[in-house]
Amino acid sequence: MNFDIIIEFLPKFFDGLYVTLWIVCISLITGSALSLPLALVRVYNVPILGTFSRIYSYVLRGTPLLVQIYLLYYGLSQFEAVRESWVWFFLKDAGVCLLVGFTLNLAAYVSEIVRGALMSIPRGEIEAARAYGMSELKVIRHVTLPGALRRTIPPLSNQVIFLVHSSAIASAITVIDILGVGRELNATYYVSLEGFVAAAAFYVVVIMAITVVFRFLEKRYAGFLL
Repeated sequence: MNFDIIIEFLPKFFDGLYVTLWIVCISLITGSALSLPLALVRVYNVPILGTFSRIYSYVLRGTPLLVQIYLLYYGLSQFEAVRESWVWFFLKDAGVCLLVGFTLNLAAYVSEIVRGALMSIPRGEIEAARAYGMSELKVIRHVTLPGALRRTIPPLSNQVIFLVHSSAIASAITVIDILGVGRELNATYYVSLEGFVAAAAFYVVVIMAITVVFRFLEKRYAGFLL
């Protein structure tokens, strides 16, 4: 094991860490925001939209994330209509395709988490809010949704960790993340171990940080579930 070349590549690894965290944070924010309406229309059986949400979740969770990324990055470019439209300005960029793919995939998984949390709210709380005179929208806003979001914290932590692990496929479409830098190190010095060991160490540190943050959030906002 040659630690000198790892130390030499540390600035590049920190650049890769920035890219990984950027992918995870943006995907988490946009995917979580998209998951809320997807979950709500299913729980409240909204016509057409509820069916769409169910099919969306089934398809996105039923196909590998890497396949979805390939379809976005390589597949859409095969259509002339896409290349000539305004969306091509964004989709020709590998980073944008990666974010879109991660957002859509994460939304499918998180919508199931949110849906389960919404359905786990005690009926007594909802009936009490209705008896108090709240409209259905106020019940959702002040009772159902706050309680459900608190219940999503423990399973969401696992989903975020999974998202970090999945971000390693970024280098498959030329986005240089942590693993991409590790591969570059191996290719530069014709080694097979140092780059992956260094990348693994960075991933471990990121996962540890995420675990600490979510433990704090669980104790702060979901302590009643412990």
